[in-house]
This record gives sequence, C-alpha cells and structure tokens, in this order.
Amino acid sequence: MAERLAVSYLDLYGSRPSPSEQNSWTHSLHAVASQIRHMKLLRNGIVLEMQLPLTSRRLDCMLTGISSDGKPSATIIELKQWSMAEPTEEDACVEVDYGRHQKVHLHPSAQAASYESYLRENRAVFYEASPVELSSCSWLHNFQFDPTSTLLDRDKFGDILDASPLFCANTTDSLAEFVDQKIGHGPGLDVLERVLTSRFAPSKKLMEHTALMIAGSPVYTLLDEQRVAYEKILAAVRRAMRGRDRSVLLIEGGPGTGKSVVALHVMAELLRRHIVVSHATGSKAFTENLRKTLGPRAGSNFRYFNSFATGQPAELDVIICDEAHRIRESSNHRFTPASKRSRKAQVDEIIDAAKVSVFFIDDRQVVRPDEVGSSRLIRDHAIASGARFVEERLEAQFRCAGSDTYIEWVNALLSTQIETVEPFEVMRGGFDLQLFESPDDVESALRAHLTTGASARMTAGFCWPWSSPRDGRLVDDVKVGDYRRPWNAKPDVGKLPQGVPKASYWATDPNGFAQVGCIYTAQGFEFDYVGVIWGNDLVYRSDLGGWQGVKPASCDPAAKRATPDAFMALIKNTYRVLLTRGMKGCYLYVQDAETRGVIEELL
Repeated sequence: MAERLAVSYLDLYGSRPSPSEQNSWTHSLHAVASQIRHMKLLRNGIVLEMQLPLTSRRLDCMLTGISSDGKPSATIIELKQWSMAEPTEEDACVEVDYGRHQKVHLHPSAQAASYESYLRENRAVFYEASPVELSSCSWLHNFQFDPTSTLLDRDKFGDILDASPLFCANTTDSLAEFVDQKIGHGPGLDVLERVLTSRFAPSKKLMEHTALMIAGSPVYTLLDEQRVAYEKILAAVRRAMRGRDRSVLLIEGGPGTGKSVVALHVMAELLRRHIVVSHATGSKAFTENLRKTLGPRAGSNFRYFNSFATGQPAELDVIICDEAHRIRESSNHRFTPASKRSRKAQVDEIIDAAKVSVFFIDDRQVVRPDEVGSSRLIRDHAIASGARFVEERLEAQFRCAGSDTYIEWVNALLSTQIETVEPFEVMRGGFDLQLFESPDDVESALRAHLTTGASARMTAGFCWPWSSPRDGRLVDDVKVGDYRRPWNAKPDVGKLPQGVPKASYWATDPNGFAQVGCIYTAQGFEFDYVGVIWGNDLVYRSDLGGWQGVKPASCDPAAKRATPDAFMALIKNTYRVLLTRGMKGCYLYVQDAETRGVIEELL
C-alpha cells in the first residue's frame, strides 16, 4: 500500500515522496492493516493521506461506515511512530526527540481533533441535513502504555484526550472498541463517496463565530473614504450573489490609511451574512497573528496568496487580499515538481477562485524582488479577465498621530529631489520624531514608554547577518559600537530559548522588545513608538548625486539578487515601511555620518 501511495503521490504532485515519508507509510500502514484484519472491517471505506480543503495538510487515515446508533459516520485516525515524548511549556504541545534534533509538536490527539473540527466546519457533508457524523483519535502504535507519560497527562491534556482519545501499541483492544462504535455497524463505501465528493463550504455557525470574534477585536469606526470603500465592496458582492457579474476591486492607500481595518470590517459583515469568504495575505506573521487573535476556529478563514493555486473556478464567493503588494509572480516554489507547476500568474489564480476579489495595496511597500503586486498589475489582469473593475483610494491618515505631513516628509526624504524637502518640526501635529546619537539611546527612550503601558519595538535595516540560535540562545547579530542585540527568531526554527517569541509573534508578544525586528517581521504591524536603526545599505552622497544603494552593506539575500536600480527601490521601500510603523513616534539612529547629517538638517 505504501508503494501505491507513492504512485498516487507521483501522479498528483509530479515527484516521489521523500524516503522518510514513504518509510513512515510502510510502518504505520502495516499497523493499520493488522488492526483492520483483527476487526474484520470488510465492508468499510478507507481514505489515506486525504488533503484538507484549501490547505497543504493531509490527515493520515479516515475510516467510514455506520455507527452503533445506525448513522453514517467517519472517524479520523492520526498515526504516529513515536515511542515517547517530553513535556514542553507550549500549550497542547509535546517535544519529540529525533536523535539529531528535538522538535515541538502538537499533541497527536490535538492534531486529530483540529482536523476533525476543520472538516466539521468546512465540508458540507459534516453539517448539512442528515450529516455524516465525524470523530477522531490518535494511535501511537510504537508507544507502550505508560500512565506517567506526558502524552497521557490529564492535568494538561485532559480535555484533548476526552475529545480525541489516544491509543497505544498495547491498547489496541480499546482502539477496536472505539472504531467499532464509530463505524463498525454497517458498510461504508457510500459514506466514503459522500465525504470525497462533498463541497468545501464553511458552515453558518463557523461564519457567525468568526464574525463575532472579529467584532470583538479592536476594529475601529470607518470614516469617509474608508466607509465608501466598504460600501463599494458590499455592493459588488450583492451583484455577484445575484449572478450578475464577477468583480475585482482595488483599494489603494499608503501606510496608516486603514486598509486592514476596512478588510476586517468587510470580512466580519460578509461572514455575518453567510457569504463564503477568505482573507489572504503574503505575510506569515500577519496571518498567524490574526489566527492567534481570533482563535483556531476563526483562523481557518485566513489564508495565504498561494492557497488558491489548485482551487476550482469561483469556488469562493469573496477573497479579500490584504497587503496585495506582496503578491508574487507565481505560486510555484522550488519544491513544486516540474509537471505540476502552475502556468497561471498568482494574481489570476486569486481572481479566478472567487466571484469577487478585493485587493488592498500600497505600491510603495514592495520590499522583495519576487513580490510583483502593484496597482497596475491588478488593474491589467482584472480587465483581461473580463471582470467588472472598481477602484478606490484611501487618503485619511490614522497612524503617525494622524500626521499627513510626516508621511509626506518621509516620501520626500526618500525621493530623488531631497533638496526640495521642507524640514519636519519635531512633535509637529503630535508626532514625536527624534534623531538619536546611538541605538542604546533609542532603546532607552523606547523603554521609558514601555513603563507607561505603550507598545514599542526596535527595528533595523537588514544590514547584519541573521544567525540561527546557538547553545540554546539567540546570537547578538546587530552590532553598532557597544550596542549588541539579536534579531528576532528565524521563522520555522524548532525550540527557542524560554521567553523568546516565535518570529510570527515578535510584533505582538511583549518579549519581542528584547530583539530587533527586520522588515519581514515588522511589515503589516504598528506600535505606539518604533525605533529604527538606519544601516549602511542606503546612504546619501552629495558628490554622487544623492541616494546610493550599497549592496555590500546588505545582508538580505533576496534583495541582493536584484538589479542595482531594483535594489535601490527595495531598500527605499524598506525604510519607508520601518519609518511609518509608529502610531505616536519614531526614534531614529542613522549609522552613516553624512546621511545622518543630511537628515539632521531636515529636522
């Protein structure tokens, strides 16, 4: 069966599975086959490696049949080859030793329960009239029952184990009883067919829950053109739901104009109306924080731009794309097999996947060479698709103390005509812009604001290497004189030192103040006060005609691959983004002396 799975994998993805995954199938499915023979499940349905809709996740095994109370039923079995696990400080998680490394994993029963919840709320067959009942469990077929194991710690995992029980190598009789009760009282092939052909459609209860969660988050009153954009989007959705036409909406706006606020207001209202809608971004940190804030149930509505590569045409009613400047040329990546590479542009995948697609964008926030999102790109592809195109611009400033003057000053500062820039008055309009003599002074000023309850973060241009943790702690990579601080944690690093937030949560976890954030973790977020270390990758040289992009000073491998002109544009956009993260103030240290002098003259 493992070899059959490998053939199916090759047919679906265009490449063979990794040796470790195929080895895992061999061992786990041998155990499953033995259990099926033992239970004499001769008329039941089984699906292996079933992909969850609109995600890259696959559940290990699902059995279908008739339950003990005579209802069509399916049960998920999460398979693990672990023989032991250790406790960890993260909720719902355990730590597993793989010999060469240790990794924090979701508890197997928590994993199975999350798959159950996701399918129950996103596949119509599990919530429609006369639904298929759904249950889940985990089976660690190499783990011998040990009541002292952290895996069975009821103080920490009691609720999880009640919802999705865990079975061991020597408790297979209990597993047999569980499976028999759930699906062992009748044939399951018809049930399996219903499950596999069911459409992706979030339940009304899920939509209402997510709408309530968004409504309970700090979403602000919409003003002026924000409300206009909101109403234009709802009008386009009404037309689409009446079957009149497909629409693409482009909502443009600079930093702090409320793009994300409008997006969330629209999201909540559409969910309240039971419209099938997904919110998408290209930022892992932004999306993961939304999921964390709104909870695991609501989080299933928040995705990434590459989530729609394999979707069906108009599968969703609405897709809301926040930070559309982060759209990439293609959803293909280096691991995408040649035979399965999409021929569509990513923007076309998004437009085609929904009746209405909404793009919130700031053309001056592109900071990577592989990000191609722009107003012109979206406009051209929308018109080419034949969709009705609507455009709106947000102007009012809600960040930087509402100071349009500061935003204009930043844009002028980074322009080619710097000699025409009007000096900015410190504390003008209530916005606190200050230039400091050292990063230590910046950090001290920010720390003083922390004591009053304000939020603050240190950020910097990507001018220092970014090391992986060593000896259980982060490396002080950012070095300026006597100042020594680590970058925020790298994405997808396994175990981190206690108190160090994951990269996705650096901007929102209070412990993030102890690290310096880069553009990739700061973009999309705002703080009361932001500190910015302006490195030597962008310097001003009057004898060379103005701004100079300095590739050797950059440690950003993506930006360094760009052409000189593109590099200059990306670095300017980087500092434009960092300088506009502050709600009340921006505290600046400039490393290069001539550049610092030029900016000082403009304050």
